[in-house]
Amino acid sequence: METILIIEDEPAMLRGLCANVTASGYTCLSADDGEKGLNLALNHKPDLILLDIMLPEINGYEICRLLRLEKLDMPIIMLTAKGEESDIILGLNLGADDYVTKPFSIHEVLARINAFLRRRRQEESVALEFGPYRLDIEACKLCYREHPSETIELTPKEYGVLQLLVKREGKAITRDHLLNQVWGYNCLAGDRSVNRCITTLRAKIEPDPHHPIYIHTLRDIGYKFEPPVDQKD
Repeated sequence: METILIIEDEPAMLRGLCANVTASGYTCLSADDGEKGLNLALNHKPDLILLDIMLPEINGYEICRLLRLEKLDMPIIMLTAKGEESDIILGLNLGADDYVTKPFSIHEVLARINAFLRRRRQEESVALEFGPYRLDIEACKLCYREHPSETIELTPKEYGVLQLLVKREGKAITRDHLLNQVWGYNCLAGDRSVNRCITTLRAKIEPDPHHPIYIHTLRDIGYKFEPPVDQKD
């Protein structure tokens, strides 16, 4: 049974999240301040963390930074009343995987938890599937599920971007992270290069590139790969 740690200082919200997480079949750990939460995370190494930003003792940003310094790679979803672009990007750059802005729907939170944990279980897989496609990690190619011999021609950059997005399904990924991971830290390319690559990639895999269902744009932040529920593997 997978364990979820919830670090939230608002009592009613903490109780509600714990009740719903437990009802969904997960083991729940909880803390109402940052220091307790950090200790629980370090000692128990939960499978996923729901982390409020504004906490007593130690704030969510610092907890996220310290956990990543300890090489703990569990998904971290930040819960915040802040909707400012700079706050969101700060959390993502410190190692958070996604964010939910209060007030939020508990169904949305549970859906994101399920998506992260499902993908985490499949991280060792050599192939990832979505819609009609199969992304073969070993062969570095994209083909059709029903016709594996038919491949979709991708440039090295398109393949690199798609693999990163699919492997991190549900995670908000900044343009800077895509640049660093796919183009390289010393590359002089910028945001426009990422945007152009996403545009050509969508033209190859989206049923309607102007209304994408796989690769979603997060305004002023970056992108997220999140296929429709009925098309997930």
